Amino acid sequence: MPAKSIMITGTMSSAGKSFIVAGLCRIFSRDGYKTAPFKSQNMALNSFITRDGFEMGRAQVMQAEAAGVEPDVRMNPILLKPTSESGSQVIVNGEIYGTMKAADYYKRKTLLIPEIMKAYSSLAEENDIIVLEGAGSPAEINLKSADIVNMGMAEMADSPVLLVGDIDRGGVFASLYGTIALLTNSERARMKGMIINKFRGDVSLLKSGLDDIERLTGIPVLGVVPYINVDIDDEDSLSERLLKNTADKNSVIDIAVIRLPRISNFTDYDVFGRIEGVSLRYVSSYRELGFPDAVIIPGTKSTMSDMKWLRQSGIETALMKLNEKGTVIFGICGGFQMLGRTISDPYNTEEGGEIHGMGLLDTTTSFELDKRRTRKCGTVSEISGIFKNLSGKSVEGYEIHMGRTFNNGNALPFTVLDDGSADGYRNSSGNVFGTYLHGIFDNCDMAKNFVSALMDAKGIDPKNICGFDSAAYKNSQYDKMADVISRSLDMKKIYSILNKEL
Repeated sequence: MPAKSIMITGTMSSAGKSFIVAGLCRIFSRDGYKTAPFKSQNMALNSFITRDGFEMGRAQVMQAEAAGVEPDVRMNPILLKPTSESGSQVIVNGEIYGTMKAADYYKRKTLLIPEIMKAYSSLAEENDIIVLEGAGSPAEINLKSADIVNMGMAEMADSPVLLVGDIDRGGVFASLYGTIALLTNSERARMKGMIINKFRGDVSLLKSGLDDIERLTGIPVLGVVPYINVDIDDEDSLSERLLKNTADKNSVIDIAVIRLPRISNFTDYDVFGRIEGVSLRYVSSYRELGFPDAVIIPGTKSTMSDMKWLRQSGIETALMKLNEKGTVIFGICGGFQMLGRTISDPYNTEEGGEIHGMGLLDTTTSFELDKRRTRKCGTVSEISGIFKNLSGKSVEGYEIHMGRTFNNGNALPFTVLDDGSADGYRNSSGNVFGTYLHGIFDNCDMAKNFVSALMDAKGIDPKNICGFDSAAYKNSQYDKMADVISRSLDMKKIYSILNKEL
């Protein structure tokens, strides 16, 4: 019997759709139902490679973890990865479909409906409940004629819909009312409940407003979810954590991440912000950079463009000065490519031509036509210097890139993969490292040893650094989120909506 379904839409981006979907996935799973998330179309630079080598959005990976199931590309059949202000790389079923301008994709996206429904239907055959997520707002009247992710998807899945409003931004009643007013009669018939999210204060003060919005719309409010501090992976660069640009006063280790204009996979180093005594911050100017203990240059969807920004912003010059002082500089994927001498694009994968990198590693990178999407395991090479404690340690992660990086002769290997190939390089001074492995610090020992080495270099005894179990920590956060949501929402009514009794 196909799964029952329920869709979560929002009055705007960042209203809390992903959060509510993850919470419901956790609740349904704890109640004994095999549950899966589903978002037909996602736009994000935060992506993940599944065990079978397909690319999907990190938000659905997080929701799958909350549901206690393996991430599956069918949970996100279309992923749009912006490459410019008006264009995106289109990923369909985990593989590149093409790069398109927004207008061209808009004209063609309904052709992808069979792929969407094939993914959804097969998931529905294997699960008890599917929790669907919309995108942006379901009331974008200029886009509704070709909608495949909000009310259009709800109709294709014959799914009831709940609407989430963010009260923390203000104007929640107007946004709820306006969204519903812009729906068609058939769309309003699918809208079975409203949820107010991110509330701070005494819920009783909302009583008159809740009564009025129910009277005005004819749709019940299913609950008010408080603003809670729960540490789960964020979907995109709107994440509030990327706004932190100063070190904590009580921290002993300061790690600065360069906030590139097209930053991707910023979840790669979230673990550092969860280790006591470590400050993780994001900088977008040379003035903010200061003198950290380590700098991470993250992945990017547009390496050449962001390399130019790094140069024009003055951050490249600041990094050169830090390198002279022996500061650790660690590049991941696009950040790794920038550390080399040149980056070339013979097939116009990005913008064509060739540009100089920072020259901190004796490597060159050339973009290819095929994207490498694979999960890898290996070990750190025998290295000296600040990170000698990493020698022989296990590494694992996933590659998502279209470039190949070559050793010009003087770069030293950083890791050796299980297939015998090298991943990443380091300099002879032992302070500059690069790797293609996203998620390399998800290994708790790798993150702990990285921080321990930074402490040891500063003469701080690292023996008391707390161990960190990422999986246990994530599960505790999912349970915390589910506990709050289940207490805040009328779950009995939500189950009735799910069963189409209301």
